[in-house]
Amino acid sequence: MTTPALTLDKPRSPRRPSARRSNFELYSWLFMRLSGMALIVLVLGHLFIMNILDGGVHRLNFAFVAGRWASPFWQFWDLSMLWLAQLHGGNGLRTIIDDYARKDSTRFWLKIVLYVSMVLILAVGTMVIFTFDPNIAA
Repeated sequence: MTTPALTLDKPRSPRRPSARRSNFELYSWLFMRLSGMALIVLVLGHLFIMNILDGGVHRLNFAFVAGRWASPFWQFWDLSMLWLAQLHGGNGLRTIIDDYARKDSTRFWLKIVLYVSMVLILAVGTMVIFTFDPNIAA
């Protein structure tokens, strides 16, 4: 007795030939896991310090931020949180664009908008952290 050959339907999304073999997706996957763990520590620490510790949100004002950013430790903490959150979120959006954008041109332009917005947010955020002046004239 012979069994009929099994046939599979064509996949819904067209397959794109890979241009080259690289480990970018592996490193991207690994970065998402490591940055996620680091972000948990950074964000929960930030929330604890800002919202719960020593009087909570009632003590937050310009002077508190000025005193906090006078320390290189807190500048590095906030800078790490900014960069990791932006790169982590951007990498996630890049994956979503790759999964759901059907046309190559749409995928290209969505990624361009994503990358430009990421660079602008990182540049402005970094500039604010390092050029913050606590002595603003009233």
